[in-house]
Order: sequence, then C-alpha cells, then structure tokens
Amino acid sequence: MQLFKKPTKFEFMSKRKLAMIVSVSLILFLLINLVIRGLNLGVDFTGGTLVEVGYQQPVELSGVRDTLAKAGFPDAQVQHFGTPREVLVRLAPRSGEDSAALSTRAFDALNENARGEVDLRRVEFVGPQVGDELTEDGGLAMLYALFGILVYVALRFEYRFAVGSVIALVHDVVITIGLFSLFQVEFDLPVLAAVLAVIGYSLNDTIVVYDRIRENFRKMRKGTPEQIINTSLNQTLSRTLVTSLTTLLVLMALFLFGGEIIHGFALALIIGVVVGTYSSIYVASTAVLTLGISKADLMPVKKEGAEPDSQV
Repeated sequence: MQLFKKPTKFEFMSKRKLAMIVSVSLILFLLINLVIRGLNLGVDFTGGTLVEVGYQQPVELSGVRDTLAKAGFPDAQVQHFGTPREVLVRLAPRSGEDSAALSTRAFDALNENARGEVDLRRVEFVGPQVGDELTEDGGLAMLYALFGILVYVALRFEYRFAVGSVIALVHDVVITIGLFSLFQVEFDLPVLAAVLAVIGYSLNDTIVVYDRIRENFRKMRKGTPEQIINTSLNQTLSRTLVTSLTTLLVLMALFLFGGEIIHGFALALIIGVVVGTYSSIYVASTAVLTLGISKADLMPVKKEGAEPDSQV
C-alpha cells in the first residue's frame, strides 16, 4: 500500500543535528525527572492490597480519603476507576497484619460511611518480596532483550547497525518510561509488557530501514552516504507511516474503549509507536551515519578462490 502517489524526496538527514538536539534534550530532562520523582509504581511492584469498589452514585475522592484516614489508612492511594462511581484503593502492606484483614477493614469503613450500598468489585494481594522480584526481573528482561538485539543485528548487518539499533531502542524506552514518570501514570506489569512490545515494534521498523540502506549502498554507484540514507528513508517512508497509523488506530480504540485496566498498556504502546517511528527515521539512521558507515563496509565478502562468472 502506497501512502504517497509520487516518490518523496525529503531531506531527512539535513535535519539530523536539530533532531539530535531535541532527542538528547528530551532524554536528559526525562532522566532528571525520573531520578527526582521516580515512577508511580503499581501494587505489582511495590506490594500491598488493591481494592476496587463501586458506589451507587458519583463520589468525591476527598471524602473517600477522609473515610480511609479515619479508619487508620492515612497513606491509602485513591483514584477513580473508569467512572466517578468506581473507586480504586491501594493499601500499603503492614507488618504483622494480614492483607485480607486490611482489605476487609477498609471496605467496611467505606461501606459504613457511604450513601447507599457499596459493591466490592475485586481485591488483589501482592507481597513486597514478589514486588521486588518483579522489579528486578522486569529490568533484567529489558537488558537481555537489548543485548540479544545487539548480537542479532551485528550478525545480520554490521556492528554499526547493531549499535545504531540499540541506541534507537534505548531512546524509545527512556522516553516512554520518562513520560510515565513525568505525568505520574501508574507503572504496572501490563505497562512493562507494553515497553517490551515497544522494543520489538521499534526494532522491526528499524530493520526495514536498515535493510533498504544496505541494499542501496550496494546498488547505488553514485551518492554520498547521506544521500543514500535519504533515498532509503524516502523509499520506506510510505510503509513506515502506513504501519504506524494503522497500529495507532487500534491502540487509540483500546485506550478509549478498552476500560481503565488497559489504559496504561495502551498509552505506553501509543507513545512507543510514535517515538519508535521517529527514531527509526532520525535516531537509528543518524547513528549509523555518525559512526561512519560506507559502501566498503557493506559490500559482500568475496570468497577465497572464487572465479568470476564466465561471460557469454
């Protein structure tokens, strides 16, 4: 499917310095914010008790917090969950007190102080040890994925492409996680799964661009590396945009109509697809150009003792 009727001739690489300034500035800002504020980790990572309740009419969160504080939960986190009548309560773990007893006490307090009956929708328990293990395993999963990608791309293409692809992937992951920290969106297991999916999506897009760059370096006799990369990006632009736009349509539907449970998952993928599309054009391609890729690096290796093809 072609998005553009005529071949495009955008000079992407002429704007690479501006793109790098924007990317580096954004990453530094998000990293500083991440160090200062941290992530709004969900119960999956911190451990604790999650209680979802439903009211018969809209309820103010301030009143719910006051009720829980009087019941002995001053540090409880409260938020609406989908509608103003549904409330999600997170309770930190307490040593020497059973999680089931905590959830029961919190629900009883909410039920006693509410107008009308309160429905208990779900209760989830996560121990602090499990949360620590998930945090460690999640970080290791991303590191293993990046290392595996580095080896794969180095074997399939060339080490400069491997370094460029990992730079682009780190760029995408840092921005995605950094935006969750900036806006304090809850970071839980589904969001971590979405970040890992972003790595796969972004890599697939980058590999398509790299494959065309390698092909054009071998095929085009004239042209500087910058011109060849520009040509390759223009040739793959239609495919890149069509893939990204169709993926975003599905993700927007999930975000808007999929319910509160997968909001974080869909949001992480939306950010990842947008940033990944940008990075495959500017970050990954600029990286290999900066590392000094040339035609000689990509020419097929001649086998020793091979004779040239006989001419008819």
